[in-house]
Amino acid sequence: MNTPARSALAALALGLAACATPLPVHYHTLLAPPPAAATAEPAVPFLIDVLPVGVPARLDQAQLVVRQADSGIVVLDGERWAGPFGDELRNALSAELGHRLGTQDIAGLPRPSGKSVLRIKVQLRRLDAWPGQKVQLAADWSLGFANEAADVRLLCSGKYEELAPGSYAELVQAQQRAIAAMAASVAADARDFAKSRSARCALPSAG
Repeated sequence: MNTPARSALAALALGLAACATPLPVHYHTLLAPPPAAATAEPAVPFLIDVLPVGVPARLDQAQLVVRQADSGIVVLDGERWAGPFGDELRNALSAELGHRLGTQDIAGLPRPSGKSVLRIKVQLRRLDAWPGQKVQLAADWSLGFANEAADVRLLCSGKYEELAPGSYAELVQAQQRAIAAMAASVAADARDFAKSRSARCALPSAG
């Protein structure tokens, strides 16, 4: 075999090897690092039960889903969640609420006797992300104590926006901040609802 033919075969082999090399995959979590300082708010006299979060089908993916311009959506195969997206969202919300209310989430555990339990149900409406720009979150939530009638509920909603410059890791950090802002609103509503069943929804935190 002559030299040019050998060179062509070597180049082809290198090209095929490059095509066969998988791209690196980065894994992310919505669970923010624990705060350095203890909560400044007084602990509430009830436990919480954070139910599974309702998630739009377009976001319920193993990969990060981001927006492109006004109507485009891109699924990022190289950027993935560490666990199922719904679990990531519920765990992040649970941690934030436990911290802000100074109480325990007993989801999946037997309800202790003699202790009130506030059930918290969140329906995510949107968690849109424009890489290098911003994150927008919109959600509805309901609050009700487990030992009270089903019609005794507080229904609220909120919209939040966070700047998201830089990398995909910074984009996820912006999503963590948006979830924390939503948790602050839910926690404020929970405190007011525990004091008075005629309470109104608190104003959502600013993004």
